[in-house]
Amino acid sequence: MTKFFRTFLLFTSVSALVAGCSEPHSDLRAWMEQQGRDQYGKIDPIPPFQAYEPFEYNAYDLQDPFFPRKVGRATDDPKAPKPRPSQPLEAYPLESLTMVGTLSKEGVIYALIRVPNREIYQVGVGNYMGQNYGKIISISETEIQLNELVQDGAGDWSDRANSLRLVESDSK
Repeated sequence: MTKFFRTFLLFTSVSALVAGCSEPHSDLRAWMEQQGRDQYGKIDPIPPFQAYEPFEYNAYDLQDPFFPRKVGRATDDPKAPKPRPSQPLEAYPLESLTMVGTLSKEGVIYALIRVPNREIYQVGVGNYMGQNYGKIISISETEIQLNELVQDGAGDWSDRANSLRLVESDSK
């Protein structure tokens, strides 16, 4: 081997050895330390502790704010619903009931109503359905007419007309 090649090999070996012994990224660490001087945040002191004061509820004998009624008025409203046994379709909101058909027995039309759990009920004029005391007043081939009793924010009962229409089947 030539003397030049040996010198070159020795020089590169020593350079690699020296470079491997130095700390990696020392220049980056020095720059970060210099930039981070005097950059400390300020932490506010902890606020003083306030003792818990329990609240005593003394309104047991007052009117329930979630029960709709008029203050200072008797509950003998003539339009208020009369107590009676509830019917199965009164457990469902009217929006969840579906009219799926009609049938006729001895000239009287009855409607077929499907509830959310897919059961079918047969109803006639005078039956109740929906959660607003909806009484069926007429049934046609395509529609059920109801008279509902609803209570307003002041506690007054009033009549409201509503209807349930036949749903056409999409299985054509």
